[in-house]
Order: sequence, then structure tokens, then C-alpha cells
Amino acid sequence: MTEHEVTASAADDSTALAPDSGALVPADGTASPTGASAPLAPLTSAMRARMRSFYAVLINTALANVTSSYLWFALTFWVYLETKSLLASGIIGGAYMLLVAAFGMVFGAIVDHLRKKAAMILSSVTTLATYGVAAVMFALLPESTLLDWRGGWFWIFVIIILIGSVVENMRNIALSTTVTLLVPSDRRDRANGLVGTISGIGFLVTSVFSGLSVGLLGMGPTITIAVVATGLALVHLLLISIPEPHKVRSESGRVDFRGAIPVIMAVPGLLALLLFTTFNNLVGGVFMTLMDPYGLTLFPVEVWGIVLGVTSIGFIIGGGLVAKFGLGKNPLRTLLLVNVGVAVLGMTFTAREWAWLYVLGLLIFMTLMPAAEAAEQTILQRVIPYEKQGRVFGFAMTVEVSAAPITAFLIGPIAEFIIVPYMNSDAGRDTWGWLLGEGEARGMALVFVIASVIMLIAVLLAFASRPYRQLSKAYADAPPPDPSAGDDDSSGDDGERSGGGDGEPSSQAGEQSGVPGEGVPGDSVREVL
Repeated sequence: MTEHEVTASAADDSTALAPDSGALVPADGTASPTGASAPLAPLTSAMRARMRSFYAVLINTALANVTSSYLWFALTFWVYLETKSLLASGIIGGAYMLLVAAFGMVFGAIVDHLRKKAAMILSSVTTLATYGVAAVMFALLPESTLLDWRGGWFWIFVIIILIGSVVENMRNIALSTTVTLLVPSDRRDRANGLVGTISGIGFLVTSVFSGLSVGLLGMGPTITIAVVATGLALVHLLLISIPEPHKVRSESGRVDFRGAIPVIMAVPGLLALLLFTTFNNLVGGVFMTLMDPYGLTLFPVEVWGIVLGVTSIGFIIGGGLVAKFGLGKNPLRTLLLVNVGVAVLGMTFTAREWAWLYVLGLLIFMTLMPAAEAAEQTILQRVIPYEKQGRVFGFAMTVEVSAAPITAFLIGPIAEFIIVPYMNSDAGRDTWGWLLGEGEARGMALVFVIASVIMLIAVLLAFASRPYRQLSKAYADAPPPDPSAGDDDSSGDDGERSGGGDGEPSSQAGEQSGVPGEGVPGDSVREVL
């Protein structure tokens, strides 16, 4: 399989492949350079209808993610404040990432097997069920029993909430594929930036209300709010219409877990990108484990939630910048530059135990994150065929987060039993005081610095690597995937489509009616069931 066979056989509605050149040009044949400075092609009525569907899906996913993050943040705050155990916090954070890694490929395969809306409904129903069980447990069991992190009921309670939060990642994979499905190729980097902006708004709301909810209402009412909000998101999802021309299914009619690795291997440098991101997430596990405990040493929980909410404005700023200006001609270069910034930031924002320095560092960190996320999404949406994207996004999720649980599981006990006591000793203060100053959380600060130095070295090596040059070329040469071009895996299917007949995609019927659609909401419900 050649590189171009892997990516796609045709461009999308707004672009076509110029003969003999491989360059992208608008459908009218006029030249149009790629990159952030390229002018956007005008939208047809069908494209505008699809964009409206994309915005509706984006808003719904934001509501669902806000709810799951709200309860997840609250659980993290609640456990640390009540137990004061870095070990318990580290295990919980590691368990979350471990479940994401374990089920990433499963989620991706399900997204490819079902229509995107059906996959989202399945995710919402599962989350609603698990949160409901957690609410019943909290109502029936004494809070002291649930807070005994050495007991079984604590971990059963935590795992149930974890499952509900982790399954939301299926929605995120589905959202990434709907960008390819619904957004013209020249606007996908900006659409991915918009995803970052919406995520930032959700993070702002979540951060503020999670801290306030735990501090003022308690964990019981917090779970109840999550159950109600999840139910509302599910109802809203049922009312959304997502035009999808084909049912993407394997010939056997079963969920197909194959296909991701051969496609990834066929794109030069792509596997190296995923491995690089995996290594970075190994280092990122340190941030995941220690960011909240460090913040809670500087602020009360109610204030810390507000701090996270305020600094999450960075997500909005960063996502807005990507949505406005794009990612440039080479998103991979943008991704690596962002990682350089994160590494430098990690070496400085805890250098002194100053609240303003930590807050400023968090703001910059969150401003950088949307560009990194959008860059990786844009690369995969460009070089991977649409019908395989769910599995590839799921595989990427699995390999990228698989390292973080290792770090999270290790860094909690290492920090709590080795580094923190060492930094509180005279020997630790004498050795590192010149660099990190004095304070209660100098042990955690030392861990941040070490992890960031490792990250910086890895990024600089990646810049000089052959896979970096290969993937940059593959991205520049690849035509954008065309969702309407068909699905090789579905050749043995029953031939059903989401509308129309004789091979006509449903988007045409949607355009005639003025509403892009796939049928009544019950169609997707029946497909899930």
C-alpha cells in the first residue's frame, strides 16, 4: 500500500488534487496554497448545513465533557482533601489513565463500526448509568466508609465514577471523526482549534463549580448534579441530526479492531509521532499527579477551583488563536514547538512557592495545549482515511496515555515517601535551595523540574530526527480524506445508507429539506440497542 493509497483517493468538497502535482487546488481549478495563510474556499449550502451539524455536535460534546469533568475534578478534590494522601491521589489519576489506555482501541473500533451519533448515544447512556449507581452508593453507605481508601468500598465507588468518566472519551473520538465528516479540509485545523476553545470554556466552568460544589455542597449533591446534567446532554443529543453517507461496518458485521496499525505503518513518521507523544505523556503523568496537590498547598479548595477556572481562559485564548489563524503549513512543527514551551514552563512555574507564579504558569500552559491537541488531530485527519480514523484515533489514545498511568502510579509514592521528605530535610534544602527556594511543596517542585528537563531533551531530539522530516513531507503531500468516497470495509454490508438511494449520500436529501439528517432520533437508538 502506497502513501497516497493510505490517505485517500480523492479530495473533499472544497478541494481537488491537481493533475501531476499533488497540490491542493479549489474545485474551480484556481491555485490555492496550503497553510494558515491560504484563503478559505466559499461554503456551498450543503457545506453550511454540515457545519451547522458540526456546531451542534460540538456543543453537545462540550456539555457531556463538562459534566464528566465536573464529577471527576470533584472526586479528585474530595479524596485529597479528606485523606491528604498523595498515594491515593496518584493511584486514582493513574487508574483513570490506565482505563483510557485499555479502552482507547475499543472505543475507536466502536466509533468506526457505528454511526457517529449512535456511538455518542452509547457513551452517554453508559455514563448516565454509572453515575446513577454512584449516587445510590453515596446515599446508602456512610461517607466514612467511602473515604477509607484502604477499604474495598472506596475503590468500588471510585472505579464506578471512573468508568463513567472514561467512556466519555468515545465521544471525543467520535467528535474527531465528525470534523473530517462535516468540515471542509481547509477549515479542519480551525475547527480543531474551536474544539479547544469549547473545551476551555468547559474547563473554566468545571474548575470553578467543582471546587465550590465540594466545598459548599459536598460530594452527594455534586453526584446528583452530574446525573441530571448527563441526562440533559443525552436528551439534547437525541435531537441532533448528523448526516453520514454510509454505515461504516466490517464485512462480518462485527466490531473490527484491525486496520489501525497497518494504516499507521504506511504513513512515514506517523508511528514515531505516536511514540513521541507516548513518551511525553510518560512525563506528563507527573503533571497530572502533582498539579492539584501543589495547587491545594497554595489555595483553599474553593479558591483553587476558581484559580483553575480563571487560568482555563488560556484554553479559550489558545483555541481561539488556532481557530483564527490555523496551525501553519506544518502542524507537526507547531506541535513540537508547543512541547518546547511546556518543558521550559515546567522548569520555571514552581521555581518558587509563589501563588502568582504558579497561576501565571498554569495560564500559559493552558494557552499552549489547544495548539498541541489541534495539531495532532489535524495531522491524523489529513493522512488517515476517514473509514479508519476511529480506530487510529483510538489506537493513538491508547498508546499515548499508556505511559501516564505508570508515571502516576510511581510518582505518588516516590514523591510522598522519598522526594518530599528529602526536600524537607536539611540536606535537601542545602542542595536545592538555590534553585527552588523554601516552602512546603519544594519536593513536588523538584519533580516538576526533573520531568521537564527530560521532556525538553526528547523534543530537541525529535526535531533533529528523520521521522520528523518524513511525516512533515507525508502531510504536505497527502490529499485530504473524503468521507463520501465510500468505505472499503463496508463492501459486504447490507447496503443501507443514511438516506437516498442508488448510492446517493444522505446529504443531498438533507440539503433539499433544508435540514441535514440521518432520520429520526430513534434510528440511532435502535442501532445502539
